[in-house]
Amino acid sequence: MKTKQNSILTIGAIFTMAVVFFAFTSPQDAWEVPAKYKTMQNKFKGDDKDGVGEDLYAQHCRSCHGKTGLGDGTKSKELKTKIRSLASKEVQAQTDGELYYKGIIGREEMPNFEKKITEEEDRWMLVNYMRSLGE
Repeated sequence: MKTKQNSILTIGAIFTMAVVFFAFTSPQDAWEVPAKYKTMQNKFKGDDKDGVGEDLYAQHCRSCHGKTGLGDGTKSKELKTKIRSLASKEVQAQTDGELYYKGIIGREEMPNFEKKITEEEDRWMLVNYMRSLGE
């Protein structure tokens, strides 16, 4: 009887340790983008007019996302979040509105830039520049 009880306790302990381990090592939650952003249209779609997006990227994004958007910026190693390559098929497959939401609104370690990038056209130029990183 005692052996059976010890076995149950051992299995229970292993199960508990596995749950705790996977809770802290599981992939990051999916980044839910509100519907209004998923369908948001880029009124300034196309090129990064006058290099505004590239300048904004250099000022606000490069330190984490890296010079070419590969997620290898100087600050990237300090973050808990693994930064995806902006050139990846996964990122480039997102709608302009999704990129806008993630790049401007942000969440957790990805800062909000609504107060730093106030002009709507400038925000879209940044999205256009992010698109160019996938080319």
